[in-house]
Amino acid sequence: MSELQRLKSLLPPENESWVFIEAAVSIDPPLITLEEIGRDEVEIQVDLDKWDNFAIDHRNLLFWHEVGKIQDDSIPRDGWEMAALAIGLGGAIGELWVQDGLLLLMALGLSGFAGYRLYTKNNSEKRLRDAISADERAIDLACRFGYSIPNAYKSLGGALKELIEKTRKKKNRTFFEDRLDALRKSAEKARSELSQQEGSQRSVSSENVYGQ
Repeated sequence: MSELQRLKSLLPPENESWVFIEAAVSIDPPLITLEEIGRDEVEIQVDLDKWDNFAIDHRNLLFWHEVGKIQDDSIPRDGWEMAALAIGLGGAIGELWVQDGLLLLMALGLSGFAGYRLYTKNNSEKRLRDAISADERAIDLACRFGYSIPNAYKSLGGALKELIEKTRKKKNRTFFEDRLDALRKSAEKARSELSQQEGSQRSVSSENVYGQ
C-alpha cells in the first residue's frame, strides 16, 4: 500500500467521498496543506519527500489535524478579498473624479468590508485558535481509529516537537510552540478527567465488594 493510499484509509467514513489525498507538485510546498478544489471537494496535499522523514504515528496525527480543519470548516480558501479590495479602491478613486457620492460610498464600503475580511483571515490569534481546535479534532479522530487517549496526545505532541525542530522561521516555530503549549494543557485536563473516572470506578467496585 502506498503512503497516499494509507492516508486515504485514515479518513473517517463521512469524508471519504469528497476528500482526496494527493502528492504536492508545487516548488518547495508545505509539509501538508489543504486546498478546496470544488464546491464540495477538498484535496489534502502532502510533500512526500519531507513526509517520509516523520514517524508513522506523527504522520497520522498531522494528517488528522488537517481532517480536523475540514470538519471545523477552517479550510484556507483562495481569497476574493484582495480582488474586492482592489476593485473597491479603484472604484473609489474613479468616483472622486466623477463626484458621484452614492457610488463613492459603495466603493468605500466594499473596500472596508474586504479589508476587514483580510484582517480577520490573517489574524494570528484566529489562526492559532483554529489550529488548536483542529488539534483537538485530531485527538478525537485518533481515538476513533484505535489510539488510546494518552498515545494520541503523545503522538501529536511528538509531531509538534519534530515540526519545531525542523522549522527555521521564528514566526512559524512560535506558532507550533503555542500549539504544543495548548496541547499540554489539554493533556493535563484529559489526564485529570481520566483519573477522576478511574477513581469513581474504583469506588463503585469497592461498594460492590464490601458494600451491600
